[in-house]
Amino acid sequence: MRNHPGPHTSAPTPEGSDPPPACDVVTVPARQGLEAVDLLRLSTGGTGVGPVLHDRQGDSLAFLVPLGTADAWDVPGSECTRPDGEPPAHDAGWLVPPHTDSAVTDPAVLRAALGEAARTIALVDRLTPDDGAPRQ
Repeated sequence: MRNHPGPHTSAPTPEGSDPPPACDVVTVPARQGLEAVDLLRLSTGGTGVGPVLHDRQGDSLAFLVPLGTADAWDVPGSECTRPDGEPPAHDAGWLVPPHTDSAVTDPAVLRAALGEAARTIALVDRLTPDDGAPRQ
């Protein structure tokens, strides 16, 4: 678990890749999403995270999840939508491309990772003043 701010091990990939499977999409703020991707990769050896899009503005990440997830998704600070055959995001690049071990991310695993990411971010924000120096 990361407990300090800094660069993430994840970075957007510019390559084009195969189209994603039919799915729903969970969109979260980039900071929380990047932390969740790192947590998923570390906890599952990289096999627990499916394709993830990162918008070009750096504002959000979109996790591909199984169809039907949007019907019961209720995680605060996130949104789950069904793209209805449209590309999940028009101006985005693949952070985790579709040709991974997982076609989509398991919603229960994603929910847990997003919760842990939110708690980690809250802790870091409490321990780090606005100037970025650690509190003594």
